Amino acid sequence: MKNLFDIKDKVIIVTGGCGILGKSIANYLAEQGAKIVILDRVEEIGKELEAELNQKTEALFLVTDVLNKEILEENKKAILERFGTIDILLNAAGGNMPGATIAPDKTVLDLDVDAFKKVVDLNLFGTILPTMAFVDVMAKNKKGVIVNFCSESALRPLTRVVGYGAAKAAIANFTKYMAGELALKFGNGLRVNAIAPGFFIGDQNRRVLINPDGSLTDRSKKVLAKTPMNRFGDIKELNGAVQFLCSEAASFVTGAMLPIDGGFSAFSGV
Repeated sequence: MKNLFDIKDKVIIVTGGCGILGKSIANYLAEQGAKIVILDRVEEIGKELEAELNQKTEALFLVTDVLNKEILEENKKAILERFGTIDILLNAAGGNMPGATIAPDKTVLDLDVDAFKKVVDLNLFGTILPTMAFVDVMAKNKKGVIVNFCSESALRPLTRVVGYGAAKAAIANFTKYMAGELALKFGNGLRVNAIAPGFFIGDQNRRVLINPDGSLTDRSKKVLAKTPMNRFGDIKELNGAVQFLCSEAASFVTGAMLPIDGGFSAFSGV
């Protein structure tokens, strides 16, 4: 019987692959037999990850800049020389900056506009440019999958993260647009979806969720009060959703955004 979730030998690009989410997902997909291409700007970590992944599957690390189309085009040449094709793109690159946030004791008048622009560039254009660079291979093959990395903040505004939320909301719209664009112009074998992770404790948000003594911050308590499952997610809980969207099990799914949030987006709190 055919395994609908099989991704063995699929060539999967993971941008931002050295980040906590990208690294976890790349390791999981490698264990499923996929061939993994890590694109990131941190060469030392990338080479270590490449060696780790090559113990499980075929893997390649390339230094990139997701905001530089010329470098992405050079990445594409190297990928095609090594693997011959590109099946799946995971746009996991992204991040935030303190200047693009509004702390409780600040107002929008204190917003650092340059930092806001940088956060929008990294998250939004760091999704658009890799899509533009790699999608022509999928178009020629009449088959391919793109999974964008959105956020809970794309579903509803969250306090503090104004720049990040604006960028992720734009990615949500871009995901839907590209789902139609690619299917209509290149065939129904091309699919574009997104995941919207809820609250997972990582390096980026640890300070606002966990106090130095290990106790929950007030923000954490508010998050959990709005989360029916009453806990934070484990990054490994993203793996199954990503595999589903990458696989034939999701062959009629495009333009969707899948929340992985313990029910946060579905619960009003009352």
